Amino acid sequence: MARQKKQGIDYFSLDCDFFSDKKIKILKARYGADGITIYLYLLCEIYRNGFYIIVDDDFYYIMSDDLNMNCDKVKQVLTFLLERSMFDKQLFQSDAVLTSAGIQRRFQLAVKTRAKKNPIEVERFWLLKKEETEPFIKVTLFNDNSEKKENNSKKNNDNSQEKSLKESKVNNKYIYYNNPELNDAFEKYILMRNQQQRTPLMKEQIEALRQELSSLGKDEQERILICKTAFIRGWKGFYPLTKKKSSSSGRSSGKANKPGNNNFHNFEGRDYDYAAIEEKLTGR
Repeated sequence: MARQKKQGIDYFSLDCDFFSDKKIKILKARYGADGITIYLYLLCEIYRNGFYIIVDDDFYYIMSDDLNMNCDKVKQVLTFLLERSMFDKQLFQSDAVLTSAGIQRRFQLAVKTRAKKNPIEVERFWLLKKEETEPFIKVTLFNDNSEKKENNSKKNNDNSQEKSLKESKVNNKYIYYNNPELNDAFEKYILMRNQQQRTPLMKEQIEALRQELSSLGKDEQERILICKTAFIRGWKGFYPLTKKKSSSSGRSSGKANKPGNNNFHNFEGRDYDYAAIEEKLTGR
């Protein structure tokens, strides 16, 4: 029986100026020695398995038990590490995978000797570009255009790239909307939601929120304002905006006000001074 190829490495380098790094200084100032311990623990787990790990609920329990720390604290520090780009945030949000471009560069150097004789095949979660990847790392994505062909066939069947999150994934990054401003506003909203609950939203939850936002507003500019307003106010969902009308009853009129028009919110739209909110958000 052939011996199984080794995936991980036995040790990894730690720079002498590790504690001089600004990100490490901030991590230590924020969470003390526990923050450093959690970060090093994660690096050890990643390199022991290769260049990434997949995080689930069981991993949090095991890690907190190994380190004799509260599970909530472990999650809080991990969220901080993602926000500070010490791990790739987008890949963690999409696939619950912990890795980074820096980790993969160091992994290449560590396996260089053995991989020259037995190249390492990588099927997914590789962040480095083709020109950054060593010849002994065989990345399937570089040699296989099947994913691109599949995306092209989907575009022919439906010109809207907003049909689902799976159709809009490019290089492990999600593009939620074609409109850059709307995409940026929605991405910031998702990050805000993740910070609120300290654990990332599932892909299904993000897709539901995207569909919810897409069902509101008469055009993309109004959806941008809806998204930004939800971001500022820290809402867990999106609400239709209605322009105020001066009348004796003080009620707003319009289609957005009628119950049942929104598949996600079966109640009247909230009343806002539309122009004032837009001025506040744009700074005009």
